[in-house]
Amino acid sequence: MIKKISSFIKRYTSLPIQIYKIQEALGRIEKRQAAHSSDLRQSEFRVFSQWGEDGIIQYLLEHVPIKQKVFIEFGVENYTESNTRFLLTNNYWSGLVIDGNAENISYIKQDPIYWATNLKALHTFITKDNINNIITRNGISGEIGLLSVDIDGNDYWVWKAIDCISPRIVICEYNSLFGPKSTISIPYSDDFIRNRAHYSYLYYGASIGALEYLGKKKGYSLVGSNSAGNNVFFIRDDIIGNLKVLTAEECYQKSKFRESHNESGTLTFLDHSRAIKLIGDMKVIDVIDDKEITIKDINVI
Repeated sequence: MIKKISSFIKRYTSLPIQIYKIQEALGRIEKRQAAHSSDLRQSEFRVFSQWGEDGIIQYLLEHVPIKQKVFIEFGVENYTESNTRFLLTNNYWSGLVIDGNAENISYIKQDPIYWATNLKALHTFITKDNINNIITRNGISGEIGLLSVDIDGNDYWVWKAIDCISPRIVICEYNSLFGPKSTISIPYSDDFIRNRAHYSYLYYGASIGALEYLGKKKGYSLVGSNSAGNNVFFIRDDIIGNLKVLTAEECYQKSKFRESHNESGTLTFLDHSRAIKLIGDMKVIDVIDDKEITIKDINVI
């Protein structure tokens, strides 16, 4: 892995990225490998990912055998910041990216990366009922390398619905406001849009515990999360090898970002405790009991 990333650095030194940080991260990864640490966060670095997922993915590739170097990523916006772009450019994977905004997809198709790599960009709004058809009609089925789910809403329900592919690595966004112990998700809605569901932008997604529960049902084990407190990483059980399986509570990280908005759409920078109170009356589903409750009922306020 170190040699591959060093090659990427030489090829792309003109890119507006902080190369020295990647080099420092490579040193941390080598130390981590020697110490056999189970904390994926020690491998983080950012090239195109938003928080540090590039480094975590590179570490996982050292431990997970990949037969089909194909990825699928949802909710990529214009793909300048994503979980899979470094895979595409550094590791020469191919993939499908999907976004619900036509302008974003147009931007991707005009990006030089679109002709220089084997990437397909698709404009469509994902639902639990159309996701399998979207994937298969774009020529992907069965074994793939990686699936990244980040649609700011129905993440739990969409991942639950997917049965046409068998990714070896799954990355999924979680909502850290829902705490480390709850097993909840927003109720499913075909037309869910985050800022319309609640003006604060805080009401979306699922708890880390709900995703752990779903992962187990689908044959995946939780192996880590990122430092920012919004993404978790799963490995398919049959190829997990020596990677340590962790619980939701062990992986949970309180989010470091403050993305709350007021009713006028202006950022208000609420801390964690005030943010959760703001959406306390909103309805969620306990995915184990299939019971509707309010967020304040889950005891994270």
